[in-house]
Amino acid sequence: MTIDWIHYSPWSALTGGALIGLAASLLLLGNGRVAGISGILGGLLHFDRNEAPWQSAFVAGLVFAPAVWAVLAPGGLRQPGFIPESGSGWLALIVGGLLVGIGTRFANGCTSGHGVCGLARLSRRSLAAVLVFMAFGVLTVFVIRHILGN
Repeated sequence: MTIDWIHYSPWSALTGGALIGLAASLLLLGNGRVAGISGILGGLLHFDRNEAPWQSAFVAGLVFAPAVWAVLAPGGLRQPGFIPESGSGWLALIVGGLLVGIGTRFANGCTSGHGVCGLARLSRRSLAAVLVFMAFGVLTVFVIRHILGN
């Protein structure tokens, strides 16, 4: 594995992490809700008139924030790494997305809900979920790189 040290910026990573933590804290303090993306999106699918406005605003922020950044940031869309790339085909991406969705149902939440919010609340269930997420992430990378040889 190589790191692109020329474009690596610890300050942008630190700022992004702090903003995610701030947003999660504000949602919890202001609305009493955990900022778990799968739970918020799932809540929109099971429409609740009282919850839908803030859930819609949250999802809209996730979707449109990169577009706002592209307009305001120096370099816009030409920034290295701004547009994600995958060496996988559409089928692999769809299967991967479905597997992630199934995993979030089994884990009763996603990486953002457990990793950011659950660990901050010292939830043992979230700690177990994050350990499983990380273990399977490491296992997946090992299998793909060293067993399948990609």
